[in-house]
Amino acid sequence: MPSRPVTIGVSLKMYFGHTQTLNWARRLARTADLHPAVTGGAARLFVLPAFPAIVPVAGILAGSGVAVGAQDIATEDAGPYTGEVSGPSLKEIGCRYAEVGHAERRRLYGEGDTVVAAKTAAALRNGLTPVLCVGELDPVTPDEAARRTVAEAERLLHGATGEVVLAYEPQWAIGAAEPASAAHITTVCAALTRWLDEHPAHTGSTVIYGGSAGPGLLTRLGPDVGGLFLGRFAHDPAAVESILDEVLDSSRAQVA
Repeated sequence: MPSRPVTIGVSLKMYFGHTQTLNWARRLARTADLHPAVTGGAARLFVLPAFPAIVPVAGILAGSGVAVGAQDIATEDAGPYTGEVSGPSLKEIGCRYAEVGHAERRRLYGEGDTVVAAKTAAALRNGLTPVLCVGELDPVTPDEAARRTVAEAERLLHGATGEVVLAYEPQWAIGAAEPASAAHITTVCAALTRWLDEHPAHTGSTVIYGGSAGPGLLTRLGPDVGGLFLGRFAHDPAAVESILDEVLDSSRAQVA
C-alpha cells in the first residue's frame, strides 16, 4: 500500500438536480462501502455537491468513508453578505473541504487572487481543507506551466498555515476532450509537490490533477500526482469505481 492514500475528489458543479444528486450519492456510497481501495485505505474520496444537497448527501455518505465539502466559501465568517455561505456554517453541517479559486469562478464572477486568497484563509481558519485550484490560462511548455503555477500557489498561500489540496487544473484543459498530457501533468505536479515539501506550514498537503480527468489517466502519472479531481467524467459512478480499481492495482503493485 502507498505511504499515503490517493485522493479522489468530485465536483458536481451545477449539472444535477437535487433528486439526481441524492441518487448519485447513494450509488457512490454503495461503491465506497464495498471497494477495497476505500475500505483498505488506499484511496480517500471527497464530493462537492451543490449547497442545498450538502446536508442530505452527508447523511447518505455517513459511514462510507467519503467526505463532503462545498464548491465555494465566503471570505467572511458572519455578517451582511446576502447569498454567501460562511465557513462556520459549512463546518457545522459536516463539510471537511471547500473549493476555492476554480477557473469558472474567476472567469464568470471576477474572482481575482485577493478574493481567492481570502477564501483560502477562511477555509483554513474554520478547520476546512481548501481545494485550491491553480493552473495556467493558456497552453505553454510544461516547465513554463510549472513556473507559473508554483508562483500562483505561492501568492495565494502567502502567510497561510494548514493542510491544503492543491488541484492543478490548467484552464485550457477544463471541459476539453482530453486532459493535459501525462508528461505535462507530471512536470507541474512534481514542481508543486517540491514547493509544498519546502513549506512545513503545509505539512500533510497533497497535489491532485483536474481538467478533463477520467478513467485511465491515473495509471499514466507518477507519484508526484497525489490523485485526481473529477468533473463530468464522474457523473457515472461506474467511472469512479473504475478509477478506484486503478488505485487498488497501483497499491498492489507497490507492495509486490
